[in-house]
Amino acid sequence: MKINLTPEESENIFHNSLCNGHQIADYGLHLDYDEDEYKQAADRLKAKGESPCLEDVWLEILRGGGTLTLIDDENGEDPSPVKLSDIHERVQNTPTRHLLDAINEHDDGDTADVILQTVFYGDVIFG
Repeated sequence: MKINLTPEESENIFHNSLCNGHQIADYGLHLDYDEDEYKQAADRLKAKGESPCLEDVWLEILRGGGTLTLIDDENGEDPSPVKLSDIHERVQNTPTRHLLDAINEHDDGDTADVILQTVFYGDVIFG
């Protein structure tokens, strides 16, 4: 089964996965971003009257044309950068079971983990 998502749906699922996918740190991975892009993104959100959390700012970095890069500190995988267009394209490539869990709001940390790995690596390679 192939599920096609709108850009907005992809962004929402990715954002939720950022919020719930903290177990990627267990694999020795972390997200890297440009500090200036982070400050600019946070300022844009605050100018809209928002009180953004970390994951809000990460998504705003992408919406502003920046990148997020998944860095592997332990396992030797190459850094994997993504732009907003990658989010729009890749979230829907998540294995169907996990993607349906996210769509139906029955997701958890495992779902987020699978979505993040699919977006950054194109496959589930950890866990």
